[in-house]
Parts: sequence; structure tokens; C-alpha cells
Amino acid sequence: MRRGFVSAVALTGLLGMVAVAPWARADEPMTKTQADTIIEELRQIRKLLERLPSAGAAAPAQPAPDPHVKIGVGTLPPLGRGDAPLTIVEFTDYQCSFCQRLHMAAFAEMKRNYVDTGKARFVSRDLPLAMHPNAMGAAHAARRAGEQDKFWEMRDGLIVNANQLGPDRYNALADELKLDRPRFQKCLAEEKHKGEIAKDMSDAEAAGVNGTPTFVIGRTVGQEVDGVRMVGAQPYATFDAKLKALLGGAQ
Repeated sequence: MRRGFVSAVALTGLLGMVAVAPWARADEPMTKTQADTIIEELRQIRKLLERLPSAGAAAPAQPAPDPHVKIGVGTLPPLGRGDAPLTIVEFTDYQCSFCQRLHMAAFAEMKRNYVDTGKARFVSRDLPLAMHPNAMGAAHAARRAGEQDKFWEMRDGLIVNANQLGPDRYNALADELKLDRPRFQKCLAEEKHKGEIAKDMSDAEAAGVNGTPTFVIGRTVGQEVDGVRMVGAQPYATFDAKLKALLGGAQ
């Protein structure tokens, strides 16, 4: 299962996120845009399912993956203090509607209550899925902006505009961030960070991460995090409870 992540395990993870993501609360009706996005996600999942070879007999049940994970923090600039006791690693696909939902519903509170207070640092790693044709280009655009010290600002713009990704959006965001446009476009065309993105993807596979968003949250150990895997666009309260429990153990 490499690069394309087209496997029964990967699809199970994606389907699980449909159920986990809090798209609409009882007091917050789902919008037409959200409904259309879910339908498109399901259509893409169906296409991937149709590509899987059929088996004459049922496949043996796979054991549940160990939730404990030890993984590196990658090469992107972290958000927060380097000496924070905890690290939050998010594997992200910029075209993923569930990553967008998590970013808009829980990220700000995690940043305010844990990153800004020095309790945790937040790290982003790339996992562009094969079902999202614009995810790889967006990953390159974010890293190119990082060369001009605007990674997190570009990351925010890409996730918020997950359903509008493409060269025009990347250039518009570059202008909003006052990037050197010729330099940005030149670097984007060169795909300079292809190897780093591939490394993120291979590390994700080795850690049992096969869908987005997936988090590894745990104790900071140098340039690694020793913790547990959390899958899906969970509500802030879920992250808050896990982070509080880990802080208690880290003190």
C-alpha cells in the first residue's frame, strides 16, 4: 500500500471519517455546500472501491492497528515552542473536506489553549490522497510559501479553500500574503519538495496512517513524538481530554 493508499484499510479509514466528522449539530443545519462535499467524497470512495480486486472468499479479518505510535516531526516549521512537553502531528490533505472541518471547528481552540500557552507544539505533515487531484499541488504550494516564511498562513488559506484549489487559487493566496510571485511560481513549477512530501507519505504508511485528518499526539522526544493515533475530524473536546490526560502523565 504505497502512495496511492488504495486499499481496504485506507477506505475503511475514510469511511470512518464520514461517521466521525461532526458536519452538523442539531442546532446547526447542514449547508448545501457541506452536503455536496460529502456526496462528492462518497462518490470518490465508491470509485476507489470499484478498483479493488474482488475475492472469491472473504478476506481474513485484520487485527486492529496499535494506537501507540512513535514518529518524526518532518521538515515543516512547527507551530509553538520547541521545548513544549507535548507534540501534535497532523497528517493533512489540503483538498480533504474533513481536514477543513477540523481546521475550522477545533484548530483555533487547540492553538489558543495548548500551542500559545507552551503546552504543545503543532506539526503539519503531508498526506495527499490519490482521490484528491489537487492535494499534491497544494502541498507543494504550502511548502513554497514556507520558503518565504509564510507556511502557516498559506496552509490556512489552502484548507479554508479546499474546494477551490488550483494554480489560480495558489497565486491569489501568494498575492494576499505578499509573496515574491515570480519566485513562488518558479519554485512551484520545479516541485523542489517532492522528496519531502514522499517521505511524509511513507512515514504515514509505516505508522498505520491511511486517511486524513489523522493525528499523532504524545510526549515530545527531541524531533519525534511518542504518543497515540487519533483519526478523523474529532470535536475539540476529544482533543482537550486527550491532551489533558497526556499532560498529567508528562508532569
